[in-house]
Amino acid sequence: MAHHTSRTSYQQLTHRLNLCPQGSPPSKLLNRILTLLFSEEEAERVSLLPIKPFTAEQAARNWRIPIAEAKQTLQQLARRALLVDIQLEDSVSYVLPPPMAGFFEFALMRTREDIDQKLLSELYEQYISVEEDFVRELFLTGETQLGRVFVHESAVSSEQALHVLGYDKATAVIEAADDIGVGLCYCRHKRQHQGRACSAEMDICMTFNNVASSLIRSDYARKIDRSECKELLHKAYEQNLVQFGENVQNDISFICNCCSCCCEALLAAQRFGYERPVHTSNFIAGVGTGCSGCGQCLPVCPVKVIALEAEQVDGSGRKQAVIDLELCLGCGVCVRNCRLGALTMQPRASRVITPVNSTHKAVLMAIERGKLQNLIFDNQVMWRHRALAAMFGVILKLPPVKRALASEQIGSRYLGALCERYDAR
Repeated sequence: MAHHTSRTSYQQLTHRLNLCPQGSPPSKLLNRILTLLFSEEEAERVSLLPIKPFTAEQAARNWRIPIAEAKQTLQQLARRALLVDIQLEDSVSYVLPPPMAGFFEFALMRTREDIDQKLLSELYEQYISVEEDFVRELFLTGETQLGRVFVHESAVSSEQALHVLGYDKATAVIEAADDIGVGLCYCRHKRQHQGRACSAEMDICMTFNNVASSLIRSDYARKIDRSECKELLHKAYEQNLVQFGENVQNDISFICNCCSCCCEALLAAQRFGYERPVHTSNFIAGVGTGCSGCGQCLPVCPVKVIALEAEQVDGSGRKQAVIDLELCLGCGVCVRNCRLGALTMQPRASRVITPVNSTHKAVLMAIERGKLQNLIFDNQVMWRHRALAAMFGVILKLPPVKRALASEQIGSRYLGALCERYDAR
């Protein structure tokens, strides 16, 4: 494999990360983050990996090295939670997770001595919260988002509970999971290194199924059973934490238990709420006539969208809670804290659409972000894939008439069918 300078290797890795629907805008900060997590040789090799899950044999071909050496490198990366290894009965495949939710978080899901976690936390804070390009790319591009909010099940009346679908229940996700792991909350651990963490539970980041299995094997998550996971969920409810999980119906890979002061999804919702950075639950909070205006719901709202307003225009008269329904996440935390039962959860007028699985989500995100070609022609080592991805990407960005002409000129039925599928979505 040809030798590259350190800068070029990390630039190549940044390019590889940006082929995925969730982008990672290039910056000096990202370069410093990647140098902490990957060696120069690892960065070069990972930059050559396919986007979709791949085997050790595929990696060996791309790297032009023996399979035994490829397996060793892949396992080293998986042990550091930079790759997710998916172990089936008779085969093992690997996938490079996105930075979020992925290897950025995994690096802080346990305490480590092999990297400077304090420095990494400071770089994350600057790259994600200060520069803003990354968080905008992650949460504000396209209609299909990374994650969604789960309603606190205890906040829903027994009558309304009939409207809660299985994939909308955190307890149902726990029951359906083949494997469950728990690790440190990335967001609060990051803030802890900055001296700004709140007192909410730290060891409460839940992962499920293949992601959990991989993190458990690499000792980045602790294996727990369904009973303990439900106990943690109850503890999260008691601490007014919001359940923010993967935006899919089946095989959900994570549920974070988020606070309003540390967690990046809720901070994004506070900063960019009208741009819909996260998907809401299928419920929305409402204020009934029994509201006394005590104000207990105000501080617990994770996105600060509840206010007290007086009956009279001049500010006189009894006060009552008022919820900005445009920004309400439908988490139900306020309802659980209303001592008079004046707040209730009601089904939204229109049901929130949730992708069926991670593949469906990835395709939708790729289409909306103009990156579908990267999923179709995902092996960037092959010249043919690079050329077709570049060509298809240009065509997808053309106006419909010019796109049709381009498809005819190329004379490809396959390309025309892809364009039709793209338009159909």
